[in-house]
Amino acid sequence: MTSLPSSVDVAIIGAGAAGLGAANALKNSGLSVIVLEARDRVGGRAYTIMASPDVTFDVGCGWLHSADENSFVKIAEQFGFEINRSLPPWRERAHGKAFPQAERDDFMRALNAFYDRAEVAAAEVAKNGHDCAASLYLEPGNRWNPMIDAISTYVNGCELDQVSVLDMDAYEDTDINWRIRRGYGALIAAYGAACPLALNCAVTLIDHSDNRVRIETSRGTLTADKVIITVPTSLIADEAIRFHPPLPQKVDAARGLPLGLADKVTLAVDEPEALPVEGNLRAATMRTEMGTYHIRPFGQPCIEGFFGGRFAQCLEDAGPGALAATSIDEIVSILGNDFRRKLKPLAESRWAHDPFARGSYSHALPGHAGDRAVLAAPVDGRLFFAGEATSPEFFTTAHGARDSGERAAEEVLAALTKR
Repeated sequence: MTSLPSSVDVAIIGAGAAGLGAANALKNSGLSVIVLEARDRVGGRAYTIMASPDVTFDVGCGWLHSADENSFVKIAEQFGFEINRSLPPWRERAHGKAFPQAERDDFMRALNAFYDRAEVAAAEVAKNGHDCAASLYLEPGNRWNPMIDAISTYVNGCELDQVSVLDMDAYEDTDINWRIRRGYGALIAAYGAACPLALNCAVTLIDHSDNRVRIETSRGTLTADKVIITVPTSLIADEAIRFHPPLPQKVDAARGLPLGLADKVTLAVDEPEALPVEGNLRAATMRTEMGTYHIRPFGQPCIEGFFGGRFAQCLEDAGPGALAATSIDEIVSILGNDFRRKLKPLAESRWAHDPFARGSYSHALPGHAGDRAVLAAPVDGRLFFAGEATSPEFFTTAHGARDSGERAAEEVLAALTKR
């Protein structure tokens, strides 16, 4: 869209999965709708690139988590996107001898025991109301605790000392995980292609002091009857987008749901046929500061690395290329020095340094599990909130975001029928 309308029925802020979910849900409503997006593309934290002519890379989300309940599966089928339904590589597809099967089995026992203790604790917490950090349920002295914490950095974007045990237990995972051959980001871009968009349009102020809501953007001002806000919690918490009158409850809720950090890198591999397709590479490092590696996803000549939490933040802060350099060093430490010459950096993410994300996905701080519902609640029948952080059970996921956008759209329509 080349020009910004001066007035619409519904303005949607953010063209990530949540905003596009809301826009698609309102498509046949008869309402005038515009999606305001600060970036020059749709998708938000979903973004697929061609890292090289023969490597497709999801810079952001890449897995159809809980695929048997994931609303993007049906959308992928409708758009003709091929889905890889084979097992994910992180459990059964270990490569190399750095993490022997007996050790992996021992680790999985420790990990499952931790989750069992946390589940029991969450049930107790739900009764007494005293939420606490999930790290309290690590077994004291267990040698696998640092690696269990590393798993948390991949799942939650942060270490367990920053995670509400109640919120961690609320997350639903069916353990069915699929991938999209052309990329999850590419699918979400296709899903949003027909939506009414204003790109390069950063919102700075939402003034709801009058009958109509006035929205100030980098491309001018417009008014709307209803506004759906789908931006990451970081932008609300940092007040990059301001509300007038202020909404301190929303800002406080966003601060209780900060974005953790998960970063990815892809490396080209020479002589890839020597490596297994869809393999998993991880060492028994006994430390939290470690990566996990996906070998030849879809058979491509590459290795994807994944880092989370404070370690990912340190690598981002070290500057561009640090994730790739660390990945190469760690892979070489597992597979041997001869492997160094076979690896070449292609692309990496730096989500903490992305001004319109400032992180990867939300986690509830201890004591703040209830903030998801607070953030999701409408204000005065005119302001509505969506995004993965508002999902009660599928937070951190693209489908949780999309479904929340659809929920917010339904709230808009319900509010209009009450007039």
